[in-house]
Amino acid sequence: MGALPWDSWREKEAQHQPSYDDPADVTRVVTELRRRPPLVFAGEVDRLRQAMGRAGEGEAFILIGGDCAETFAQSTADQLRLKIQTLLQMAVVLTYGSSMPVVKIGRIAGQYAKPRSSPVETRGPVTLPSYLGDAVNAFEFDPVSRRNDPQRLLETYQYSASSLNLIRAFTKGGYADLRHVHEWNRGFASSPGYKRYERLAGEISRAVRFMEAAGADFENLRQVDLFSSHEALVLEYESALTRIDSRTGHPYDTSGHFLWIGERTRDVDSAHVDLLSHVRNPLGVKLGPTATPQDVVDLIEALNPDGEPGRLTLMTRMGADLIEDVLPDLIEAQQRDGRPVTWVTDPMHGNTIQTENGYKTRDFETIMREVRSFFAIHDELGTVPAGLHVELTGADVTEVIGGAAGLDEVSLVRRYETLVDPRLNHQQSLEIAFQVAALAAEANDDAENSAQTQSGESSAAAWALLDAERLDDGDTDN
Repeated sequence: MGALPWDSWREKEAQHQPSYDDPADVTRVVTELRRRPPLVFAGEVDRLRQAMGRAGEGEAFILIGGDCAETFAQSTADQLRLKIQTLLQMAVVLTYGSSMPVVKIGRIAGQYAKPRSSPVETRGPVTLPSYLGDAVNAFEFDPVSRRNDPQRLLETYQYSASSLNLIRAFTKGGYADLRHVHEWNRGFASSPGYKRYERLAGEISRAVRFMEAAGADFENLRQVDLFSSHEALVLEYESALTRIDSRTGHPYDTSGHFLWIGERTRDVDSAHVDLLSHVRNPLGVKLGPTATPQDVVDLIEALNPDGEPGRLTLMTRMGADLIEDVLPDLIEAQQRDGRPVTWVTDPMHGNTIQTENGYKTRDFETIMREVRSFFAIHDELGTVPAGLHVELTGADVTEVIGGAAGLDEVSLVRRYETLVDPRLNHQQSLEIAFQVAALAAEANDDAENSAQTQSGESSAAAWALLDAERLDDGDTDN
């Protein structure tokens, strides 16, 4: 096969790429991947890009959530169901609280690779390649496991395909039916956060019964779209799964619907930016505290030169202590440029800390402090806070301290299961959804002024009613 249009990335600097012992083995794997069917379809990708454009204009809200790094061992039906269930519950909370449709995107079915600060890891006298995610090597600290194996890219494809199949089964087969909102809470322990969700589910059920009695068509309530996303890190894999759409003649990266470039690989002259500049997927870029206004302008020019709504999402991960110093200048640079972007907050990655007992964790209140600052800055500048990106799991892990359950450093030892970064557990995920819904409701009401208020009960007023019920019940999870 001759050179493809997107192969220009090979002429650029490619950072955080695995090094392999046998280039011929890599070639064989890439050739096989090029023969495999696409994992997602161009029409789905187009639909997501349009939805993200609407979110950037304040007509929807984006929720992105899932594991820091997926593993092959945890890509089971039960684990996927728990993550999907958590995302659906969060989306219901956000939809009800903000009175906006929620664009649901999972860090699922492709998040198998992670960049690391060092290419090697040393334990005592032994130095081995760092664990770069199951797409590259295995976590166990031995020479065989830590060998970078290109065959794992074929396994990544297989696990992604099976995960996408399950996602479609859950979201299109009736599991996501809004009439079953109570059932999504089964199997979780009783807590103030879950009681609050049950009250909301009760409100929804009453509304649904009313609509049923009125003869409403419930097809839209039976199915939902849950799109897949991951960091487009391993370029050989992403390039091999890029295909020309037969309808339009445009390239699409069919490894996932929404792809992003990480903070460590976002240099405008990098191979990652070059490759993704060729595809029609909606794209994200992580921006940390070192990002400059010029970086924003350069990334817009490289990834969204025509100013297409929904094409480019900037996901800010500043840290709670730095966001107010950095983010306003970036937003103002985009405003001066004039081409649209969709702004999403990632309040997890800038707030990682090390505990005295040696655990990497995040503090729930610090996460929320960055979220509140994100909304406040956009409100002050008259721009749209369009979404939330969090690392979460549907399991009851103890990896992030704080929240309604009062997890502390001692609690971390109970169920610290992540192989890379700490994740919100199910209860913490619901808790953040309730708090973000209130912020989104306020932003939505401000944007639409009196239109919703005059329609009866505004979203903010409805939310205040739920909060009043919460206080009456003694729920203090805020």
